[in-house]
Amino acid sequence: MSQTDQSKHEKEITFSAKEILENVRPTPVKSNGLSGEEKQRVIAGHFRGIMETLGLDLENDSLTKSPERVAKMYVNEIFQGLDSENFPKITVIENEMSYDQMIVIKDVNVMTFCEHHFVTIHGKAQIAYIPRKRVIGLSKVNRITKFFAQRPQVQERLTKQIGDALAFILDTNDIAVSIDAKHYCVISRGVEDVGSSTSTCDLRGAFKNDGKTRAEFMDICRR
Repeated sequence: MSQTDQSKHEKEITFSAKEILENVRPTPVKSNGLSGEEKQRVIAGHFRGIMETLGLDLENDSLTKSPERVAKMYVNEIFQGLDSENFPKITVIENEMSYDQMIVIKDVNVMTFCEHHFVTIHGKAQIAYIPRKRVIGLSKVNRITKFFAQRPQVQERLTKQIGDALAFILDTNDIAVSIDAKHYCVISRGVEDVGSSTSTCDLRGAFKNDGKTRAEFMDICRR
């Protein structure tokens, strides 16, 4: 390893999924020891029973493979955030520029599922932090958001989990997470209100305690 490569390596910090998730408020899960393939097989069986109970004809060409499709989607796609092995690789670098102003990642896509009715929650997140000793690659913020969104969720917990992860990884309390989303448990059932959305914020450090910093972040979010 050259001196340059060694110097670069020493300025990088890589975190394991385990140490990050230990510092994030938990999702209510209970280990069942099943592999991914076993989960798919069990879910497919249960979903087949649901479809039959609803009176659907599973011998129809359009429906016959639906239980397996749903099981694969649940395990490998929309709920893959339940498996810590899927947490993105996270490396931060030393803030050698001494940058001390807020960094804002705007309009981060949020697609998750309500844990009460298992229907879609879809919206945007505005995420900011003020660096101290560490900065993070911008795409990693989107990947962290996506990981926690790929679980059955409530929006309040999702907002906090993103904030918890970034506060630990970046070693700063100056974190802001704002999510505005539409809930299809409100749109497609119950009150059937297609116009409303829900906003949540997790403001920490200067974003919570300094009025000017909070106002600047909120102004950027509104633009």
